[in-house]
Amino acid sequence: MGESQIVGRVTPRKDGVSKVTGAQQYPSDISLPGMMYGVVLRSPYPHAEILSIDTREAEAMGAVCLTYEDINPVIYNERSVSVPNATFRDRTVLPKKARHVGEPIAAVAAETEEEAFLAMEKIKVEYKVLPAVFEAEEAMAPGAPQIYERVYKGDEEVEIRNNIAVIRNIEEGNVEKGFAEADLIVERTYRTQRTYHDQLETKGAVCRPEPDGGITVWATAQSIHANRQLLGKIYNIPLSKVNVKKMALGGGFGASIQVNTVTPICAGLALKAKRPVKLISTREGDFYSHCKYPNIFQVKMGVTKEGKFTAAHVKGLVEIGAHHIQALAYLGCVSGWFASLYKYQNLKFEGTAVYTNKVPACALQGYGNPDINFAVESTVDIIAEKLGMDPIEFRLKNYRGIGDEFWGQGPTIRSIIKSCGVEESLVKGRVIFHWDQRTSFGEKSGDIRRGIGVARGFHTSGTGGPKEGEVIDYSSCMIKINEDGSVDVVSPVCDHGGGTWDAIAKIAADVLKVPLEMVELSPADTRSTGYDVATHATRGVYCGGGATYHVAGKVKEKLFEVAGRILQENPQDLDLIRDDDLGQGVVCVKSFPSKRITIGEVAKTAQINSWGTMAYADSYRQKNCPPCFVTHFVEVEVNTRTGEIKFPRVLIYGDCGTPVNPDLVEGQLIGAFNRGMGMTVYENTLYDTDRGHLKSHGYLVDYKTPTSVEMPKVEGITVKLADTYEPSGPFGAKGIGEAAFSSVAAAISNAIYNAVGIRFCELPVTPEKVLKALKEAKETSKQLESQ
Repeated sequence: MGESQIVGRVTPRKDGVSKVTGAQQYPSDISLPGMMYGVVLRSPYPHAEILSIDTREAEAMGAVCLTYEDINPVIYNERSVSVPNATFRDRTVLPKKARHVGEPIAAVAAETEEEAFLAMEKIKVEYKVLPAVFEAEEAMAPGAPQIYERVYKGDEEVEIRNNIAVIRNIEEGNVEKGFAEADLIVERTYRTQRTYHDQLETKGAVCRPEPDGGITVWATAQSIHANRQLLGKIYNIPLSKVNVKKMALGGGFGASIQVNTVTPICAGLALKAKRPVKLISTREGDFYSHCKYPNIFQVKMGVTKEGKFTAAHVKGLVEIGAHHIQALAYLGCVSGWFASLYKYQNLKFEGTAVYTNKVPACALQGYGNPDINFAVESTVDIIAEKLGMDPIEFRLKNYRGIGDEFWGQGPTIRSIIKSCGVEESLVKGRVIFHWDQRTSFGEKSGDIRRGIGVARGFHTSGTGGPKEGEVIDYSSCMIKINEDGSVDVVSPVCDHGGGTWDAIAKIAADVLKVPLEMVELSPADTRSTGYDVATHATRGVYCGGGATYHVAGKVKEKLFEVAGRILQENPQDLDLIRDDDLGQGVVCVKSFPSKRITIGEVAKTAQINSWGTMAYADSYRQKNCPPCFVTHFVEVEVNTRTGEIKFPRVLIYGDCGTPVNPDLVEGQLIGAFNRGMGMTVYENTLYDTDRGHLKSHGYLVDYKTPTSVEMPKVEGITVKLADTYEPSGPFGAKGIGEAAFSSVAAAISNAIYNAVGIRFCELPVTPEKVLKALKEAKETSKQLESQ
């Protein structure tokens, strides 16, 4: 007999075989009898009133057409994570006014996709083209085109002035007093760009109308229940008749936290056609549906000559695009990522979000954390240099750690840090990376110059706290023990592809002490599961796994009650062990271990005696949101002749508490570094501001992202995990996914400065910008020498 914990072990993925053989189903794989194929007609203009839509020629071809006239004008927000009175609403399924190029204005369903496209080309739309505005500063200017007159916040009508969607200001302490006490004040302005999520799976849905007036949905989603509730609201269908299936997700990165725009359109087509409809976005259409929020941050920080913060002030200007996908929550989160990084003593955040005629921005892995981290961690390096202090020592003096307050999802979600790997990552990381051997940029010469940089970051694990805030956060789970000792887990939690489902299975297996191969996640949908808010905020393992841990514990109690009847022992005197040799969980008497019975025997006996099934279903809310930390040490190689930047080495030090899936944690950390490289030196969704089009036209070939060619070689990547245990998490676990991305840009930027002595405050740092900055620096140096 032997027993070992499954949590923390590398195991084969439960969905591994189905994925590598192509058997795993995504919405695009769903095929139903009588199914039609849908396509979307998108606006060619960034700002235009739709005067009329003539669908007669398309309908004469046998197509079913959907316009704003076919749908009740319910005004909603696609994202439903926040409570209603903290949610802005400004959109309908199909609009009477297009507010960005690529906005869906009509849809068509036909027998084949080709026929649908042909019919779509026959639709005639009469537009009244309006002036457009594309930059936040321009949008706020007097006389700028107004994108909205009014929207709704909850049920309250809100007038929009100067295209300002929302303002959020937060102050703790007295920053003016703090700056007066500072020996050094540093001010800088930073800009981060729009980037595309570039998830493998484009957004799509299959919808089937049911005979009872309901609808069944297979959709790209990070929350099946959010989709169910919104579809029920839009089409006035009881939720009991709206069934959304949980599907595998081909990457989300935050782009499907909200209900995707195409899903209500697909549902509308299906309900009108009275037949199933499949609508899968093209890659070009997907480009025009979402992107990351771009930001301008004005950062001001004050410190004493000993290197302790006295005050910090950030002004943030965020351009949200044509629709409000929860900029209020975004500003709150950005304020929290800023506030929780260091002990500033006094802090102030002023945030303004502005509408423009661009693609709507939404969450992307970190929800603004990598952006504000780039600004703060770059400023921290500047401060350390001015003080003549080692950047690592400065961070160790000021970081927030165990016992300090942490803002998990803005100022309304606060908790106390109970586990922290920051010190370990900085102290051990500097040794592993040979930090103390680095030289200053002034000691470097030649065409190829290497530099080393460091930055640290974090993210929340969920959005819970001791007190409920403006963000909804709880999960549900149902677990039952079968008559052979195997276990069924029914969970609404979605998996982006990073292994959340495996983590849930492992947690259930370890609580109930059964082999992992005896635990399966059952097919789930909104009819068979309780509510889960969404797989976002790095909450999958901590919150979804936390609900599993809670429910498995209740099932364990039932197991002991039934086993006690069989063994004629008090349930409190029983123990549960995993017998790996037997391939079963075993209940035994603590003081007499040889008196034992397998879980399967307990379940079968309960069945024979009509005692019932050992099962339990419940919802569970974590009352904490522990930060998961990460530190990046990066070495860059800057070619001063071409401006090209390469990455010979990186050390990624993560803190996820107990790593439930160690190999998948490593994959998250390395994958996020790749995404961070893209944000820092490559990616940008540039616009043709004359026409409002993306310059790439939505083609991946014209949108550069880093591949394996640009990544550091395998031997140049080192991943380490801090030795921590989160007491509020399942088996000591917390998240890692979004934290993994948080400090990449800052670490790379700091390394570039160490290589060439130029501080870049605007992303991406392209070769053109590098060459321009080197030329300007050289000219400035010559001018100083001639004086």
